[in-house]
Amino acid sequence: MIKTFLSTGDELKTIDNLAERGVWISLTSPSPAEIEMVCAKTGVSLDLVRAALDEEERPRIEVEEDQLLILINIPTSEGTNGRLYFDTIPLGIIVAENYVITVCLKDNPIMAEFEHGRPRSFYTFMRTRFVLQILFKTATYYLRYLKQIDKRTNEIENQLHRSMRNEELIKLLNLEKSLVYFTTSLKANGIVMEKLLRSHLAKTPDPDSQKASQILKMYADDEDLLEDVITENKQAIDMSETHSSILSGMMDAFASVISNNLNIVMKFLTSVTIVLSLPTMVASFYGMNVHLPFQHSPFAFSIIIGICFLFSLTGVILLRRKDMF
Repeated sequence: MIKTFLSTGDELKTIDNLAERGVWISLTSPSPAEIEMVCAKTGVSLDLVRAALDEEERPRIEVEEDQLLILINIPTSEGTNGRLYFDTIPLGIIVAENYVITVCLKDNPIMAEFEHGRPRSFYTFMRTRFVLQILFKTATYYLRYLKQIDKRTNEIENQLHRSMRNEELIKLLNLEKSLVYFTTSLKANGIVMEKLLRSHLAKTPDPDSQKASQILKMYADDEDLLEDVITENKQAIDMSETHSSILSGMMDAFASVISNNLNIVMKFLTSVTIVLSLPTMVASFYGMNVHLPFQHSPFAFSIIIGICFLFSLTGVILLRRKDMF
């Protein structure tokens, strides 16, 4: 899918002309024909566009002639069968002289906010500010999803206190996997942001950094925004590592809790079996075809029932003292 936006005053409008100066071209799960059309009309490198469509691509900065690719990982959430899953996907931001192109594998709430013009001071022709706003919004969503993971963890924890099933542990395992993905992606994104800052501040930058700083020119306000983005990203990394550590310890603890809950149930059932086996033993003796006490007494049945009850009561008392009930 191809969407083209252009800021006119304070309004964000959808246009059809891809060659318009200062446009933002949004590619979401584009077909090969759409990729070729965009590359033909804008002159963007085909390799730069395809890089963002590979799920295994790592965040990085790549410069090709007068085009700059900033590849980052953005967080996503999906709900399936009442369960919430978190993952990360690549987002490519291609910056050239007259346009900004974003490439993503699927729809995501970060780009949706920009498409609806929600961020303040968002203009498609302000390329550097636009890129930094995307980075800032990405870090914000990481923090938002981390709070959701923490809330979900607390809900599962309350269920685990009285659970003997593995379902809750599987849910925690999925959350722990999400935290691992988040931590890895956040650290890789942080490297990209630090590289952007160094390329701007370095007095003698390397050739690639020099080209990147020429394409993505920063002013004082942009530098402050980038520092804010780096701070938000570091905060998200700290939160992700903290939650991951807590969740790992919690899973080990509650695995023992589930096993202990099962042992308590088995202990109770074993005690009940012992108590019931005592009257069964007495009744079995009196079911044999031999001479037995009280067999000629008219109160034989009542006596036997009394003996069974006495044995059972004795068993309950003894087991209760051993904390088996």
